Amino acid sequence: MTWKGVKIVGSRKAFYTFARAQVSAFIGGVSDYLLMIALTELAAIHYAGSIIISGILGAIINFSINKYWAFTSQNSDQTPLGRDLLRFAFVVAGSILLKSSGTYLISSVLSLDYRFSRLFVELIVSYGFNYLLLKYWVFKQTVH
Repeated sequence: MTWKGVKIVGSRKAFYTFARAQVSAFIGGVSDYLLMIALTELAAIHYAGSIIISGILGAIINFSINKYWAFTSQNSDQTPLGRDLLRFAFVVAGSILLKSSGTYLISSVLSLDYRFSRLFVELIVSYGFNYLLLKYWVFKQTVH
């Protein structure tokens, strides 16, 4: 797609990929968030620990949806599952570290409830870290 002779790095396909990735992130994120609250409030686990446990479950859900729906590409069947899973594990580990430490930091410094701090940190990590790494490194989509 061009605009006044300049190629625009977005296309309908790129928009749909982004939209599907957001649906996947939403489903995984809601699962993650609800489990975090349940573990913290019902099981009396500190919220930083709950974020780690719930993050693993949310990651499994998110990986499955991303691999087979959100980031489908011409080479998705040729890419070994193990390679994608290993890369995804690195992204998830970084994401969980950023979410748990960011939530703790913001909750402690600003004296905010962990549930609100988590939502704020979630938005930043999801768009600024997860999406970019999933698209361009884990499921390797090229810019068209």
